[in-house]
Amino acid sequence: MAEITAKLVKELREKTGAGMMECKKALTEVEGDIEKAIDYLRTQGLAAHAKKAGRATNEGAIAEYISVDDKTGALIEVNCETDFVAMNQNFTDFVKLLAEVVVKDNPADVDALKTLKVPNRDITVEELFGEAVGKLGENIQVARFTRVEIESTGALAAYIHGGAKIGIMVQFALGNQATAENEVFKIYARDVAMQVAAASPMAVRRDDFDADVINREKEIYKTQAAESGKPEAIQEKMAEGRLNKFFKEQALVEQAYVKDMDISIEQYTARVAKEIGDSIEIVAFTRYDLGSTAA
Repeated sequence: MAEITAKLVKELREKTGAGMMECKKALTEVEGDIEKAIDYLRTQGLAAHAKKAGRATNEGAIAEYISVDDKTGALIEVNCETDFVAMNQNFTDFVKLLAEVVVKDNPADVDALKTLKVPNRDITVEELFGEAVGKLGENIQVARFTRVEIESTGALAAYIHGGAKIGIMVQFALGNQATAENEVFKIYARDVAMQVAAASPMAVRRDDFDADVINREKEIYKTQAAESGKPEAIQEKMAEGRLNKFFKEQALVEQAYVKDMDISIEQYTARVAKEIGDSIEIVAFTRYDLGSTAA
């Protein structure tokens, strides 16, 4: 049996992130074989994960990952028990790595995600969960993820805000794929993602709204106008005016740009497109607010 030295314990801690006592116990159990100790800690982590699975996960983090060509991206929300763990670098790195796996391997759901291999390591995501639980000591669960892949000319941009509590991914259509690498476009694309985080639009443009949403808004505005006691023609104009105000507040391209309230996002887009010499269209966006939806 190899001597369980402080140096050996330190090496195992550096490789696994586990606590000193856990590392010493693991090395003792496997008679000082560091590779077997790593497997032991992983197994113990999976067992701990199973024991903690029923505990509430009301905190967590959102991460994004976009491929090198800017055409495939993912947002993922992973929940844990406390904000202390949610802000831990080990946890946020873990969530980011899961987003990368989603982009590269396109799992159908969370169960499929857990069967996939971790990049540059000979373990599965399920085993990675065991490691994370072993390090952090809390129940950890994937709440949801969204993967977007652009098949035509275009690019994705992402933004994580508020201590990883809000995540945004925006899809753009471009006339020329080279525009995706243009620094002016990259700044613009990030600005649009930040706009979605700050202003929380409901849709990209007014044509994208669900008909039920529009009809409900119209009925509210018509009722409000009727209560004014003004002639019916005036009431109709009042309702139309309020609906237009709704679109300016809730349609992304019509919103005032938060960094320059004198122009709209549509105008900002046109300005950047002219400067670059290419067409730019905001196609869609995905917004995650931590805890708002579990999938």
